[in-house]
Amino acid sequence: MLTAIAAAFLGGIILNLMPCVFPVISLKALSLIRHHESPSHARAEGLAFLLGVVVTMVALTAVLLLARAGGASVGWGFQLQSPLVIAALILVMLGSALNLLGLFEVGLSVQRVGEVGGDRGGLVGSALTGALAIIVATPCSAPFMASAVGYALTQPPLISLVIFISLALGFAAPFTLISFFPVLARILPKPGAWMITLKQGLAFPMLGAVGWLIWVLERQAGSAALAAILACCLLFSFAAWLYGMAQKRRMMGQRHWVLHVATAFFLALVVVPLLNLNRFAEAPAETATASQAAAAVAWSPQNVDAIKGQGKPILVNFTASWCITCQVNDRTSLSTQAVKAAMARTNTIYMVADSTKYNPDVEQALSDFGRGGLPLYVVYPADGGKPEVLPQVLTPGIVISALNQATEKGNKS
Repeated sequence: MLTAIAAAFLGGIILNLMPCVFPVISLKALSLIRHHESPSHARAEGLAFLLGVVVTMVALTAVLLLARAGGASVGWGFQLQSPLVIAALILVMLGSALNLLGLFEVGLSVQRVGEVGGDRGGLVGSALTGALAIIVATPCSAPFMASAVGYALTQPPLISLVIFISLALGFAAPFTLISFFPVLARILPKPGAWMITLKQGLAFPMLGAVGWLIWVLERQAGSAALAAILACCLLFSFAAWLYGMAQKRRMMGQRHWVLHVATAFFLALVVVPLLNLNRFAEAPAETATASQAAAAVAWSPQNVDAIKGQGKPILVNFTASWCITCQVNDRTSLSTQAVKAAMARTNTIYMVADSTKYNPDVEQALSDFGRGGLPLYVVYPADGGKPEVLPQVLTPGIVISALNQATEKGNKS
């Protein structure tokens, strides 16, 4: 248990370096810059960020454990199998980007509209940034994390909760510790107009995350869901623009309640397309991983049992469109010519187990291998012996070496 706690903490630290968290780095950076001349405010925001991360992790863990207690086989990142959750994240990311671009302000008094920040609402904003950070981190799985999460999901609820809290503490540790060292403030330039430019520039990583999530939603629920979320984004952006206009009118002492009513009306319209997303997801939709691996054999536990031990290695790729680590590994390793040539030379049977939508067989397989989330790569030797689980971050050399060893076992037998 202590090993799992330590691995979860270390994995949480490394998770900050994974691509999933990059969009939220802009919000972290802005928070540090805003109060770099006030160490007490910086420390308070660091603690608020830590609280937001831990509370959100506890909430996610509670939902995860309740779902598993109810018989559902779900793991790390399970919420991204829901189109509604993805759509909500899209709108949150879009709202953050529009706020950074200055279309509207949050938590500011009339006199502060248009400024980079203020003390009021800063702690709440940092806590919400922590909550958003841990939610968008779930599509990634860092080294040391997989075994810790897999172990946690096989333990009693209290032990599972302790391990997940350790993961949250590791994830929040870098930003929180930095906020406690005011000496770093000396490195930062003095406040000025450049802060507004930086704030606007940091909106673009958020917009990049919006684009990625829209792509995931289209792969998960099809073109009808794509049209629905684009309509939601348009209505949401228009509502944000109206809200920003209302703030400016209020600042000038003009009547603004009509704009607030219009804002509420268009926000209500956003809900209409969202209500149909689950219905769209029920229709079959070709996923990106399935289309890219057209030559792959369809994975199922029955297919593996029928094929293994017949003189050919089997490589199973447990993946999903929403899993960024999976997509990176596919581009940098599995789709390379060197790995494809090794598969052909060793007569490897390549299988793709897709979990873009909820797949109970995939979730059960992850549990059987002691993993709490994606990605998972398993190589079955040609002689039908014990399968080898590959690291979560692949290189072509790792895959080729595993395939060669799996083939040699078959030749020896």
